[in-house]
Amino acid sequence: MSKITAAITAVGGYVPEFVLTNKILETMVDTNDEWITTRTGIKERRILKEEGKGTSFLAIKAAQDLIQKTNLDPKEIDLVIVSTATPDMKAASTAAYTATKIGAVNAFSYDLEAACSSFLFGMSTAAAYIESGRYKKILLIGADKNSSFINYQDRATCIIFGDGAGAVLFEPNHESLGLQDELLRSNGEGREFLQATYGGSSYPINENTFKDGKHYVFQDGKTVFKNAVFNMADVAERILKRNNLTNDDVDWLVAHQANKRIIDATAHRIKLEDEKVMMNIQKYGNTTSATLPLLLRDYETQLKKGDNIIFAAFGGGFTWGSIYYKWAYDTQH
Repeated sequence: MSKITAAITAVGGYVPEFVLTNKILETMVDTNDEWITTRTGIKERRILKEEGKGTSFLAIKAAQDLIQKTNLDPKEIDLVIVSTATPDMKAASTAAYTATKIGAVNAFSYDLEAACSSFLFGMSTAAAYIESGRYKKILLIGADKNSSFINYQDRATCIIFGDGAGAVLFEPNHESLGLQDELLRSNGEGREFLQATYGGSSYPINENTFKDGKHYVFQDGKTVFKNAVFNMADVAERILKRNNLTNDDVDWLVAHQANKRIIDATAHRIKLEDEKVMMNIQKYGNTTSATLPLLLRDYETQLKKGDNIIFAAFGGGFTWGSIYYKWAYDTQH
C-alpha cells in the first residue's frame, strides 16, 4: 500500500451580490480611492446585506457550489469543518448547521477559529484526518461575514474587510500529491493588536460598551502590518528551504489577501515573479477565512496536476503559517 496523502479534489465559492466600492466608501468616511488602492490594493469588496443571514449562509452557498460542480452526494461527507472568525452564534456550531442544511447527514462537524489563518490551519486538520485513514471525504469551508463586526465610521478597518466563503473537498490520494509539508505558528502576545474584544467571555457586552462601539473589530495597523510582512515571508521561505525547493520549482503562491503590499513582500522574499502570485484582493478585500479557498476557486482552471503551491497566511492571535502542497488534478474546462 502506498502512503495516503490528503488532496483537494474539488473547490467551490460564493461572494454576496452587493459590491462596496471605494467610491461608495468615500461617501461614508474620510478616505478616497487612490489612498485605499495605494495602501491596500483593494478596489471593492462584497457585503452580505440581508437581515438575519450570517456566516452559515455564505458557507452553505460555497458548499452547494462545490457539490453542484462535482455531483457529490452530501451523504458521503464524513466531516464538515467551518473555518471562521465570525460564527453565527456563540455556543451553537456554525459547521453543524451548515452540514445539516447541505444534507451532510452522516458527517460530524465543528468550527475552527484562528482568525485569518483559520483556513490554513483547517487544511492541516483535514489532511491529518485523511492521512489517519479514518475518513475519506472532508469538506473544509472558509467563511466570514466580516461586515458583522466592522464599524463603518472607522476608516482604518472598514476599507479592508469583505464577506465571502470558499470550500474544498479533501480526499485520500495514492500518488503522493496533496499536502506535503506545513509550518504553523502562533504567538498570544499579539492578541491585543487585532481583535474584537467585547462580546467574548472576558469582556461581555453591556449597555455602555455597546454604546461606545467596543464590540467592533480593532486593529493596530502598523504593528499588524509589520508582523504579517515578516512572519508570512519567513515561513514561506523556510518551507521552501526545508523541502529543497527553489523559486523555479514553485508554480503558485496562494497568500492570504489582507494587503497587496504584504503579498508582494512575501513573493519578493521567495523571489517569485508576479504571474505566479494568485491575487483577487482588488475584487473582494480581506475575507479572512475565505481568502485562500476563493483564490483556488478563481484560479482553478489555471491549475495543473503536480503544480507546486505555497500557501501562506497571517492572522489575529497572532497566528500564521505556510503549507507546501502539490495540486492533484487537471480541471476540465
